[in-house]
Amino acid sequence: MKLRLLSIFALFFALTINAQIDSENKSIAIPAVEVDDPKEDNELIIRPAQKAEATPEDTKNEVVLPKTEELPVVRKRRSVSMEDNNNFRNPAELFEKRLQRSLKFRQQNERRNNGSKTTQYLGEFKTKSKRVNIIYRDHQYPDGDVIRVFVNGKVAQPRVLLETGYKGFFLKLDEGDNVIDFQALNQGTSGPNTAEFQVLNDQGFSISTNQWNLATGVKATITVIKQKDDKKTTN
Repeated sequence: MKLRLLSIFALFFALTINAQIDSENKSIAIPAVEVDDPKEDNELIIRPAQKAEATPEDTKNEVVLPKTEELPVVRKRRSVSMEDNNNFRNPAELFEKRLQRSLKFRQQNERRNNGSKTTQYLGEFKTKSKRVNIIYRDHQYPDGDVIRVFVNGKVAQPRVLLETGYKGFFLKLDEGDNVIDFQALNQGTSGPNTAEFQVLNDQGFSISTNQWNLATGVKATITVIKQKDDKKTTN
């Protein structure tokens, strides 16, 4: 009887120890909590501290910067001049005008250096004087210019050397036209034949004054018209 009880107690003791060993080998599983988005978890988001409301003291110390306004962009417009319009002209027309200017300049230059090669008509003048005084001189540097003077086609002064001072003669006028020609006999040493002349009435007042620049053999011509005297003589 004692042996049976001892065997039962030994079996119970063995079962108890085995149960304790099995319990120590087993682990407890803790279920995880699922989170969709970490941002939705308020505990994980660190929010900035809110700015305290400004006090009157803070407003006094606040520095206000002036507002800057953007200035409008001004674009400079290109002015259109008459010269720009020349770009749209006919090239032949522009060439013709340039050629004319060139020829005109050449003619003026030749006349200045060599004298006019055609007769120079220097005017027509009227007077009631019975005679006039015709005077002339070389108004530039005297270089030996020589002239001949004609009145109505006849030689009045065959040979006159032009100098600095005036030379001349008195001419009794015929009724109507009196044509006076000054012919250049040479061009001096520097050319052309240059002179200044004046026509004075019988009271010494100037009727005409002018200049000429002549090539050798060319004439400068003026016409003095003697008007009729309207005064009638009484007995």
